[in-house]
Amino acid sequence: MTKILIVEDEPRIASFVSRGLENAGYETVVIEDGAAGLAAALRGDADLVLLDVGLPTMDGFEVLRELRSRGSAVPVIMLTARSSTRDTVEGLDSGANDYMPKPFTFEELLARVRSRLRETSPAIGVSVSHGNVMLDILARRATVDDREVDLSAREFALAEQFLRNPGRVLSRELLLSRVWGLDFDPGSNVVDVYVRYLRGKLGPEHIVTVRGAGYRWE
Repeated sequence: MTKILIVEDEPRIASFVSRGLENAGYETVVIEDGAAGLAAALRGDADLVLLDVGLPTMDGFEVLRELRSRGSAVPVIMLTARSSTRDTVEGLDSGANDYMPKPFTFEELLARVRSRLRETSPAIGVSVSHGNVMLDILARRATVDDREVDLSAREFALAEQFLRNPGRVLSRELLLSRVWGLDFDPGSNVVDVYVRYLRGKLGPEHIVTVRGAGYRWE
């Protein structure tokens, strides 16, 4: 049976989520403390983690960073009352697979859980390059003029979309769908934030803003 670890210190929310997931056929374990949640996640028997940001002992961002630094690739959906772009970016850059602002409906949470459990990311081709930028898909390495550049997982995924579609205008909605799984409000400026990051790392001349339409890799 698929096992979901719920790290949430609000008993009402934890109970609501746990009960709903068990009714949907999942096994759940609830932990109310960040450090204990990290230890449970590192045991490796959970198929997915629902991780609250505001936790005692360690907050969710710390738990997630530590989890990823120790090599765990378990899918993580962050649960938080914070909904600013900065917190969204911090969560994603820490290694979250998805981000669920409170309050949420159980149906929406269940859809995201199913989506993340279904997700696979087969590499399409070993590397992709355009001009002086090259991405090694399997090794997750990026180089500019043969100099290695450090990209976060989302920056890498966004760069890959551009390099696979040079000269084509990619809308914000399309990029949200392909890089973030259509899990954000199209009114969010998270795409613009990440494009700014990429310009700083890969060179500002590569990504052109097409007013009212999106972005294009030159």
